[in-house]
Amino acid sequence: GGTLSKLLRSGIGVHHAGMLPRYRRLVERLAQAGLLKVVAGTDTLGVGINVPIRTVLFAGLTKYDGQRTRRLRAREFHQIAGRAGRAGYDTVGYVVAQAPDHDVENARLLTKAGDDPKKLKKLVRRKPPEGFVSWGEQTFTTLIDAPDEEMRSHFRMTTAMLMEVLERPGDCFAALRHLLEENHEPRTRQLRHIKHTIALYRDLCETGIVTRLDSPAPDGKHVELSVDLPENFALTNPLSAFAVAAFELLDKESETYVLDVVSIVESILEDPRQVLFAQRRAARDEAVAEMKADGIEYEERMERLEEISWPQPLAEEIGFAYETYRRGHPWLAGSTPSPKSVLRHMRERSMTFAELISQFGLARSEGVVLRYLTDCYRALSNGLPMTAVTDEIEDLTDELGDLIRGVDSSLLDEWAELTGAQS
Repeated sequence: GGTLSKLLRSGIGVHHAGMLPRYRRLVERLAQAGLLKVVAGTDTLGVGINVPIRTVLFAGLTKYDGQRTRRLRAREFHQIAGRAGRAGYDTVGYVVAQAPDHDVENARLLTKAGDDPKKLKKLVRRKPPEGFVSWGEQTFTTLIDAPDEEMRSHFRMTTAMLMEVLERPGDCFAALRHLLEENHEPRTRQLRHIKHTIALYRDLCETGIVTRLDSPAPDGKHVELSVDLPENFALTNPLSAFAVAAFELLDKESETYVLDVVSIVESILEDPRQVLFAQRRAARDEAVAEMKADGIEYEERMERLEEISWPQPLAEEIGFAYETYRRGHPWLAGSTPSPKSVLRHMRERSMTFAELISQFGLARSEGVVLRYLTDCYRALSNGLPMTAVTDEIEDLTDELGDLIRGVDSSLLDEWAELTGAQS
């Protein structure tokens, strides 16, 4: 926040997904008002945000998509480049792409050598870094002229979507049939979606979350949710039903019951990679210091480090429970729990948001941490059956909600507004 304040007062904006939402919105508002001379951002700035920009400068024509570094697709390039030229202000917009650093350095060396054959002969060209995905002027011109990639449907039936349809008045099965067959998916994929939906429905029935009525209710409903579920109960993750079953394995009288519930919830949430990598780095640094003190040789230290990861409480128990659960639910083979300890780490140490950010050096990923904690809050608020809820868990949920609101309430406010509109 302090760094961003200094930059903004100098007319420089920063915009990327790792920032807190309130910081991103501030940069967007200032840019829209024409108060920023430069905005350094990722491609998130080019999607869904009306920010007037005269010139777009690509620092590179590649991006890391979460799995690998690849060249920009034509649609991504055009989306970002299309920001150039402010409507009502500019008649022309400019799009510039920087050459790779090693190409720039080689051009400087060539310029310095001039036409001297001896200097040109001795010239040692800079090589690209290992694993570098190259681009050049030809890449730039190709992207300019390339047509956008054909859009593909990404329809996917989720447990949350299925439950929302099942809760509607009327014939939910007719509504599901319409949803699964009247879409833009090819017939082969429609059939796969239908089989997957049937599997999800059976899963909900077997876990007691959904009950089939002997005869339709007055409002036409054919099913009902369990009476032991809280209001606005939601399963927002493919493994949510597994978590509901796993809660039953915990001992409510145990001193660690609340933390164990948190661990099961965290195991089904998407990994906040930046946080986990930082935790792993901290654990390895600590292990290296201990091994050096014990006089362990370098090669052995490196071997041992490979075995050190981020904290994974209840990993063995959750893994065993999942394998047992999966035998009766084979459609879950593509989704596996991922034990981790972010909220649990904070809870065990009574840490604040700022303390967590400081401990692991996550200043550039505050938004990622906040989104993850918000997912934890939603799961604890609306993803636990009443049989798993205790006073301590309700207190933890309230405290987590207060913590999130104290950092940036926008995510919770938007969620509350959305759920209120749906209800």
